[in-house]
Amino acid sequence: MGIVRLRLMDVLINVFVALHIIGIASLLGGFLTQMKAMGAGTARFSPAMLHGALTMLVTGVVLVGLNQADDQPVNSLKIGIKLAVLVVVLGLVYVKRDEEKVDKALFGAVGGLTIANIFIATLWT
Repeated sequence: MGIVRLRLMDVLINVFVALHIIGIASLLGGFLTQMKAMGAGTARFSPAMLHGALTMLVTGVVLVGLNQADDQPVNSLKIGIKLAVLVVVLGLVYVKRDEEKVDKALFGAVGGLTIANIFIATLWT
């Protein structure tokens, strides 16, 4: 049997992956809870969606840095596309965050881009 060796870098990376997942859960959860309202044309961007997107941005940048510092391979094209999608989502949510209701197409676009980002993260290996 081998000895399990826990490295500080592994712990840090795993903590930030968990925080990144919490961010995506907040963003996607905020979207999903507004689906009925979107159908009625009364959906709005919740603070949870903004905070989730910001959490994803910060933790994503930290994860790239930690992986590079640990000499792990980083797919720059994948990260660049994910960052671009997230910046669009974050921009839309930030600009429209105080509006009483958001256009269905715009709200749907944020949900679609969020889901696309999840699939990019999980399927692009």
